[in-house]
Amino acid sequence: MPTILTWQAIAWRLALTAVCSGILGFDRDERGHAAGFRTNLLVGLAACLAMLQANWLINSNGRAEDSFVVMDIMRLPLGILSGIGFIGAGAIIKRGELAVGVTTAATIWFVTVMGLCFGGGQLELGLAGFALGFLVLTGLKKIEIRMPRRHTATLRICVSPNGPSQTEIAALLNKGGLSITEPALCVETSPTENRVYGWKVEWKGKHEDTNLPAAVQKLAADRSIEKLEFTR
Repeated sequence: MPTILTWQAIAWRLALTAVCSGILGFDRDERGHAAGFRTNLLVGLAACLAMLQANWLINSNGRAEDSFVVMDIMRLPLGILSGIGFIGAGAIIKRGELAVGVTTAATIWFVTVMGLCFGGGQLELGLAGFALGFLVLTGLKKIEIRMPRRHTATLRICVSPNGPSQTEIAALLNKGGLSITEPALCVETSPTENRVYGWKVEWKGKHEDTNLPAAVQKLAADRSIEKLEFTR
């Protein structure tokens, strides 16, 4: 990167960072995701400013004759990347076996690196990264939605005395495309009382499918099923 900065170059780098970060953030905001327009804009500009400051101080690199302190200006952008890791970690939420917010964290980290590219003067590299990032977040989203995904859930059923047996329910689940991945929970006190069964089940469905599998819907409609809990 050039060792002498002009205000025109600084303005150009900040403008490119603001536009590209803003576009990515606006796309996230429009889709209802966390870390939207303002967050991505601030993250990108912070990274760009850190790299601009490092560029500004590049001529100060080294150690003065009367000092024991050695200035390493590249630690400034590296510190920015480390700090972004904490923000990204805070954006990730664990819900059961599903991690939510990973793409949000990756977007924040990506915008940071893009801002470092613009701040360091690698404008072509930053624009190429922006184009690829925008393609991944928008174009590939449609492909990802159509891709089948393995879902997991916990099924717990309370069955009346005249209801189906544990084996019959397991057979119905298997026939409906659900596989039982863990041994079933079985609570049977006496033939005249309700029985409680539970399984951890897996099945393949659409990527963002929130509907109950057909086999579970069939069980829920059975009048002999006193209670059904389906936790994803």
